[in-house]
Amino acid sequence: MTGYTVAVRALCEFTAKQGDLDLRFTPSPTALEGIAGHAVVASRRGEHYRPEVTLEGDYGLLHVRGRADGYDPDQNLIEEVKTYRGQFTSIPDNHRHLHWAQLRVYGHLMCEQLDMDQVDLALVYFDIGSQQETSLRETRSRAELKAIFDDHCSRFIAWAEQEMRHRDARNAALVDMRFPHADFRPGQRQLAEAVFRANAAKRCLLAQAPTGIGKTLGTMFPAWKAAPKENIDKLVFLAAKTPGRRLALDAATTLKAGGSIPLRVLELTARDKACEHPDKACHGESCPLARGFYDRLPAARAAALGAPLLDREALREIGLAHEVCPYYLGSEMARWSDMIVGDYNYWFDGGAMLYALALERGWRVSVLADEAHNLVSRARGMYSASLARGGLRAARSVAPPGLQKPLEKIGRAWTEAGKAAPLKYQVLEAIPQKLLDSLQNATSAITEHMAAFPEGLDPALQEFYFDALQFQRLAESFGEHSMFDLTRLDERDTELAIRNLVPAPFLKPRFALAHSTTLFSATLSPWHYFADLLGMPEDTAWIDVDSPFVASQLKVEVARGISTRYQHRKSSLAPIADLMARQYANLPGNYLAFFSSFDYLEQAADMLAQRHPEIPTWRQSRRMSEMERTAFLDRFTLDGRGIGFAVLGGAFGEGIDLPGARLIGAFVATLGLPQVNPVNEQLRERLQAMFGAGYDYAYLYPGLQKVVQAAGRVIRTESDRGTVWLIDDRFARPEVLDLLPRWWHVGARS
Repeated sequence: MTGYTVAVRALCEFTAKQGDLDLRFTPSPTALEGIAGHAVVASRRGEHYRPEVTLEGDYGLLHVRGRADGYDPDQNLIEEVKTYRGQFTSIPDNHRHLHWAQLRVYGHLMCEQLDMDQVDLALVYFDIGSQQETSLRETRSRAELKAIFDDHCSRFIAWAEQEMRHRDARNAALVDMRFPHADFRPGQRQLAEAVFRANAAKRCLLAQAPTGIGKTLGTMFPAWKAAPKENIDKLVFLAAKTPGRRLALDAATTLKAGGSIPLRVLELTARDKACEHPDKACHGESCPLARGFYDRLPAARAAALGAPLLDREALREIGLAHEVCPYYLGSEMARWSDMIVGDYNYWFDGGAMLYALALERGWRVSVLADEAHNLVSRARGMYSASLARGGLRAARSVAPPGLQKPLEKIGRAWTEAGKAAPLKYQVLEAIPQKLLDSLQNATSAITEHMAAFPEGLDPALQEFYFDALQFQRLAESFGEHSMFDLTRLDERDTELAIRNLVPAPFLKPRFALAHSTTLFSATLSPWHYFADLLGMPEDTAWIDVDSPFVASQLKVEVARGISTRYQHRKSSLAPIADLMARQYANLPGNYLAFFSSFDYLEQAADMLAQRHPEIPTWRQSRRMSEMERTAFLDRFTLDGRGIGFAVLGGAFGEGIDLPGARLIGAFVATLGLPQVNPVNEQLRERLQAMFGAGYDYAYLYPGLQKVVQAAGRVIRTESDRGTVWLIDDRFARPEVLDLLPRWWHVGARS
């Protein structure tokens, strides 16, 4: 069995944390402030002071390494420096236990390295605001420190040995693993080979693969087959929606082959969905599942390892059985799982948990992102921020007296910015420095207030505070990838926004850190659109997987004589209703009809009901509940008849599975082009300047991706048959036809 290397911090986090989970928001220094604080402390020391001392040592198979913040040979003193804001007494006890444990481990390693009989230890807390130090000191003998080190290591090494055995058994099983079905589906082998090659070559891959070939298993299987040789630690499977995560969990269960392949599979769920006590705060004085969390965590962690699948339900069951928070049990188990299934934000967001852990712990991660055509819009949202004038007014109305003046200064700077933007919507070349200064002053004042009064803020003030912090963070990296604009909502209210247009600069580090990243979807063309906007590496591979379907399965017709342009919509309603009725009369069954908006949907459904009342219809409505969405889909029975009306790009435009007679056709009465408005026109102009394809990147490609996704609901298996009507004369244009799936044979009818 090979050795196991662990960082001092990771060792102590595992063995030394005790007491309550305490996640009350307290203002903490930024990373840059922390670095600056350490530098200030070091600058106050003597000329022989050694900052950032690298230390390492062994305990059996365990190799422990880390860096002590400083060593003063004149005093024989090791220092561990921690920066903080506010009241020293507000530092949680579980943090202090961890800090002392780290310092004492460094003390042992230093004694061994320099052959010392004893050493002085100082835990130095540096207040970023006051620049004052609080030093807690002790003297320990070499024997005492060795006993402490041995205790930590002995408690960790049993776990480490278990982890090494698990890793060896996992890799041995993966080497012997066979595809879990008798054979690959058509197209699935081609996809799997491309994913395997990408992992073997440490490259990224853009894979366009049609619906129905088994993309989830076709990407997961080869990534795991590559893992032993490539020394891959973890597989991160990302999905845009819950159904995609469920498919991944089911595929992982299939791969595990009844437990013969020991893969630990974890599902991460958003905190608001996993919280057992949403009416309580995340600390021991409020929530019973936070009280004594770290004391009960070891038993819960051990129990979690024995679960065949750590999905949301299993985490809840184990968490409640051991009286620990299921959500934070899941966060802990991310460190010890082989495969993690979650939303895009766990890897691509600015504060992504899995990306941060991989960076900190040096993991080799293979990333698989399903339905990746969604990633452009999702990533834009991750790196955008807005401030509403109404939010500022609400914050001022509840702010304590000491915060009134800083908030008023924001209002004055805001008004001044508005004078430079008299139009209803206007893009400004730069974010006014006076506005940024006022935001910085106000957030600093709120931060200091929270440090002095840790009981918390009024929700309106807290919401504005978090929005302002996000706005400031994005302002620091503002560039041509984003724009700053002001929108006049009415005579009184305006909104300021930093809108990300090209996520590439933010996502490049994510692709660089991963061993390999595979983005896959049925609609990932043209590949350069995604490569440009997402910042894919130059050596990214591209594959367009052959479809298992043939043109005879899907009749695709273009209604060339109808225009669904906004100015023609009223005149389009009757022809669309009659076309639907003819198709339904020729072949009765279940159909989906997609429109560009709810208004257009309602008008078309009303027209069909008026002209052809014999055809059953049902409609998607605004803000449908999960129960209502289920009821909508339940209408598509094997022996059902009728037309369901839906909005293109909505809940029923992708990610739903209605095989066989449950759905035999679709009408798509729109090209799906985003609305022409000032924001999208600015996006078009910016993308034209950056990539020379503004209209295509801003309108055409995103629109047709939604069309192909919607049409993809019709043919789900090799035995399915169906019809798709593309209702708009623009579908007959060569540049549009070129973007439709290669296996479609598109006819045209006037």
